[in-house]
Amino acid sequence: MPEKSQNRVIAENRAARHDYFVLEAFEAGIELVGTEVKSVRCGGVNLKDSWCEIKDGEIFVNGMHISPYEKGNIFNRDPRRVRRLLMHKKEIRRLYDKVRQEGLTLVPLKLYYKDSRVKMELGLCKGKKLYDKRDDMAKKQSMRDIERTLKERQR
Repeated sequence: MPEKSQNRVIAENRAARHDYFVLEAFEAGIELVGTEVKSVRCGGVNLKDSWCEIKDGEIFVNGMHISPYEKGNIFNRDPRRVRRLLMHKKEIRRLYDKVRQEGLTLVPLKLYYKDSRVKMELGLCKGKKLYDKRDDMAKKQSMRDIERTLKERQR
């Protein structure tokens, strides 16, 4: 019997890779309530327009939308509430220093399962300018054209 994939992706923030240069990626646990976990398992998560901030030595994710669980009734929480992320204090301090000194941003890149736990991949990012985005689009287009011509020549 084949082994199950250890890191199954739940949701991905594709816009983050378009809008930012990802310099480093970190793994963090996320503090969820029971009905939120059930909703995540159903796939009701959206990371678009979400960001992270560090307050009082703790790291929080803002703007992440977890749909209310259908059968959760009174136990459902606000879908866009601020959720705490779980990281070592030393890592949080290091991130805090980089964000303050170098003007970088913390952006959630994806939400995934690691064994049975829900984890979040955070990116330490630097914003792209409009011309950077155009360069990336031009490179992707040229790579597509090259692959297309190679495929045609093989026939």
